[in-house]
Amino acid sequence: MGYWSGKWINQDKSLFGFFISEKSKTVVRRIEMKTNRVGPAIYACIFLGLFLCHTMLLAQNSHNRDLGPSTLGVEKGVKEYKTPLLRLELLNSSQTISSLKTTGANSFDFSPHEWLNQRDKNGFYQLGDINLRIRVGDNGSWTDYSTAKNRADVDALPATNPDVFAVADLAKTLPPDIPLSVIRYWEKSGDNLVLRFTLQNKTAEQVEIGALGLPMIFNNDYNNKTLDQAHTENVFYDPYIGMDAGYLQVVRLNGQGKALVVVPVDTTPFEAYRPLLDDPTPRGYTFEGFYEWMVCSKAYSENEWKGVDEWNKPSSIILEPGEKKSFGVKFLLASSIRDIDNALISANRPVAIGVPGYVLPMDVEAGLFINYPEKVKSLAVEPLGALKIDEDASTKHNWKKFKLKGEKWGRARLTITYNDGTCQTINYKVIKPESEVVADYGRFLTHEQWFDKPDDPFHRSPSVISYDYEEKKQVVQDARVWVAGLSDEAGVGSWLGAIMKQVVMPDKEEVAKLEDFVNQTIWGGIQYSEGEHKYGVRKSMFYYEPDSMPAGTYSSEIRWGKYDGFPSWSRKQAESVGRSYNYPHVAAAHWAMYRLARNYKGIVTQQDWRFYLENAFQTAMAMVEQAPYYAQFGQMEGTVFLLILNDLRAEGMTDMANEL
Repeated sequence: MGYWSGKWINQDKSLFGFFISEKSKTVVRRIEMKTNRVGPAIYACIFLGLFLCHTMLLAQNSHNRDLGPSTLGVEKGVKEYKTPLLRLELLNSSQTISSLKTTGANSFDFSPHEWLNQRDKNGFYQLGDINLRIRVGDNGSWTDYSTAKNRADVDALPATNPDVFAVADLAKTLPPDIPLSVIRYWEKSGDNLVLRFTLQNKTAEQVEIGALGLPMIFNNDYNNKTLDQAHTENVFYDPYIGMDAGYLQVVRLNGQGKALVVVPVDTTPFEAYRPLLDDPTPRGYTFEGFYEWMVCSKAYSENEWKGVDEWNKPSSIILEPGEKKSFGVKFLLASSIRDIDNALISANRPVAIGVPGYVLPMDVEAGLFINYPEKVKSLAVEPLGALKIDEDASTKHNWKKFKLKGEKWGRARLTITYNDGTCQTINYKVIKPESEVVADYGRFLTHEQWFDKPDDPFHRSPSVISYDYEEKKQVVQDARVWVAGLSDEAGVGSWLGAIMKQVVMPDKEEVAKLEDFVNQTIWGGIQYSEGEHKYGVRKSMFYYEPDSMPAGTYSSEIRWGKYDGFPSWSRKQAESVGRSYNYPHVAAAHWAMYRLARNYKGIVTQQDWRFYLENAFQTAMAMVEQAPYYAQFGQMEGTVFLLILNDLRAEGMTDMANEL
């Protein structure tokens, strides 16, 4: 996580490197659905890349917008409450979270308290708000309601239970025509904090709740911070959208300390996860936005998400006249990131672990391990027959074990129902057998993505260049110049994948093309082969400098960046060697060629193995000598340096090994 948190800090606005389609609506719809359970590093990638195309100009300009007067009532003070694990402050006016800290000497604030005086106006979501989309009777139209839209002091109600910290009627924060009464509770449950809402139908007609969302507002906004500040003060949060077994984990950027784990109470399934695009907090390269935990999502599936295959079946909630239901979440603390599963088990939550994961090749027998005291009542697979699942013997520590095999290509949802009625969903992606996938990957990269234009003015040929799969064409120009520039993660991802594929499944024709790329386009192009920056790696081969290039070089259909050359770097900016994140890719390319030359006879022909291993070493050293700053925070693909070190030792190149 150190890499991701360091990467996005805006000391250098040239850090962004993901390739996201210009079709921002498509991106947002797809990301709204999220995946069901993946590791923090992958989610950091998804989260931090999410809104960048869609909101870049918004993020640059919105700090200066007039968002109206302060309405949250921060000046009216707070009340503090404690559980054995957490210390919270509630605003007197709204009874929303002002601060949410761990107890103890090294208390950490999970809330965006530092931004409270900038986020104290109508429309800014707080932890403790609720969003609803409702229709009454046979009325076919949905109406939206939100406690964040028009702030007013809530009516505090007396607490009849000593474990209840605060109770409020939220009527004053909602339009008068809302057909429900909404009462919010902050309470203690054992050592843990609970946020709970009670909704009651106050009409004589049936009310359908088509969307119910609980905004999850934590301090993932690190605009205008240094790397050290963000590592110390900010969080990432990642969802497992698993219905009754779903949860949200909130962890510090530096990976240290306790982790907050949000789980359901009452009947509060984690059905969907929606980005709060209407929150005015400026989104951009160092803040990807806030999200809400959706208990039901039918109204969105009929409108904004129409035609989208959600991770869970969209549902709604029916309240008969006078009927009352409660929804809420509990805040657990895990002693560390690694202890999150144990914290869930201790809280009697279902925990599922897929081995090797949730992408399932058809030739792999996977394992699914479940820890929950209740017996499994039923297992259902959608689409029917997509997965074959058989129960296996339990482990010695009483984890239930199942064998899984993918039968049909595509997405598959496994629904587990337990005897107590708890429903858990786990989403898989079934793919071709591993060897077929890897072979397909190599062919596509070295054919459809193979860029062979010797007259390219930016000297990117030959190479594996970025590809727009929606348009079915190579990306040779983009306002974010690195996307078409063969460097940074976006521009480098394709050629790095093509080269690393050869390490596990070499193909002589593909290797020949890639050796041309390494010796003609990387060496002396992406990587300096002489001069004061020898072995340094530039930020991009492509750049935007219309005054120095022939007329017609750049597409008039692209809106090129004008903000200090970002994201459309000039030639000087593109040739900079100061961005350490570009070095592991080039080091890996040299190392892969070394492995191929060393382990296979005649497959690599242009240089001997020693040349490539020495270049891999020199690239690693150039990173710490020519681009030292960001390297201290951790590097993506950094494992390659350990591989290079091990191979230097194995080859007896002791001086280089010791220096590395």
